[in-house]
Amino acid sequence: MTAAPHLSLTLNLQGAQWYSIQTRYRFERKVTDHLQHKGLQTFLPLLEEFHRWSDRRQSVYIPLFSGYTFARLELSAGLRLELLHTEGVIGLISVRGVATPIPSKQIDDLQRLLSRKVPCSLHAFLKVGQRVRIRGGCLDGLEGILEQSGEKNLVISIESIQRAIAVTIEGYELEMI
Repeated sequence: MTAAPHLSLTLNLQGAQWYSIQTRYRFERKVTDHLQHKGLQTFLPLLEEFHRWSDRRQSVYIPLFSGYTFARLELSAGLRLELLHTEGVIGLISVRGVATPIPSKQIDDLQRLLSRKVPCSLHAFLKVGQRVRIRGGCLDGLEGILEQSGEKNLVISIESIQRAIAVTIEGYELEMI
C-alpha cells in the first residue's frame, strides 16, 4: 500500500500571514507539532499555571486559547487541504469561507508578552474602546485596548477567534493611537 504524496509545506514566508487554526479539544500541542513537522511556522501561546496536589506542587503550561493554535503561511488550495488533513485540525477560522488572517503585530505582541512572563489573564473579548500603545519599559510598543474598570488593563484582542487577554499596565506611560 502506497502512502499519498506528501505536500512540501516549506514556504517562502515573504507573503505569509498568520492564521488561526481550530483544533479538537486538547489537541492544540499535537496539531502545533504536526504543523511544525510539516515545515510551517507555528505559535501556540501557553500560560504557566501552578497546580497543587496532595503530595506536590508543579507548574503546568496550558494553552492560552483553548482549542486554537496559530500558523504563518501563504495560503493556497493545496496547503489548505493539507492543513485540513492534519490530525486534530477542525479548520481554519474563516468568514464566509475565506480564511481570516491575523495582523502580525497582534501575534508579535502576544509572543513578547508571554516571553517576558508578564502576569496576564483571559479577558472578555473587546472590540471597541480607546486603542493605546505602551511607551517605555519591557512592554514598549505593545498595542491594545485600554480598559479602566478598577485597575488599568491593556486588552489584546484576537478578532478572528473572539478571544482576548489582559495585562495590568499600572505605571506604564501610554500613547493614544
